[in-house]
Amino acid sequence: MLSSVRASAAEAAAPRPGDDLVPDARVVVMDRGFTVDAPPEAVWPWIVQFGKRRAGWYFPRRVERWIPRSRRAIRCIDPRWQLLAVGDVIPDYGGRDATFTVDRIEAQTSIVYRSQRGRTEISWDMSLHDASSAGAIDTEGVGATRVHLRLRLAPVRRRWLAESVGDAFDALTIAGMAAGLRERLGV
Repeated sequence: MLSSVRASAAEAAAPRPGDDLVPDARVVVMDRGFTVDAPPEAVWPWIVQFGKRRAGWYFPRRVERWIPRSRRAIRCIDPRWQLLAVGDVIPDYGGRDATFTVDRIEAQTSIVYRSQRGRTEISWDMSLHDASSAGAIDTEGVGATRVHLRLRLAPVRRRWLAESVGDAFDALTIAGMAAGLRERLGV
C-alpha cells in the first residue's frame, strides 16, 4: 500500500512550487505521488476543499468507520469550500494551534501551503498533472491525474525521528488519502 504513494525519481528530482519557502530543507523532504483515474478538472475541487474544519482528510470508508462521525471527511464537493485564496489560514491536525497558510495557488494545478511549528518552517505543495506527462510510476491511462505532494521541513531538531517515524506516518496518511480520494471519485 505504501509503495502506491511513492514519487518517481523524476518527480522527486524536479523543482516544485514552494521549494523556495524552505530552501535549506535538504534535511527532510518527503515526496509522495499517486495516480487517480480521473482528469485534473475532476480532482481539483477535492484538493481545494481539503483540510481540517473544511472537507476533512479523505480516508476510505473502511478507515473512517473507526473515526467519530463528526470528524469524518465529506463525500461530496461542497461549494462553500471551493473558494481558496492566498493568505487563507487552514487549521491542521498537528495540534490545537497548528495551521497552514495558503502561500500560492494556481487554479487546477497546485496549492502551496506554509507553516511555522516552533523553529521549524514547513512548506507543503499539492500539485496535479496529466498522468501521461508527469513521469508517473503508475500511469493508468488517458485522462488520469498524477497527484504529487512535497513536504519540506527545516530546521529539524531530531532528524532521525523525522526521517523514520515522520516519514512512515506521512506515507501512511497519504496512502489513506489516495484511497479515500479514489473512493470519492468513484475510480
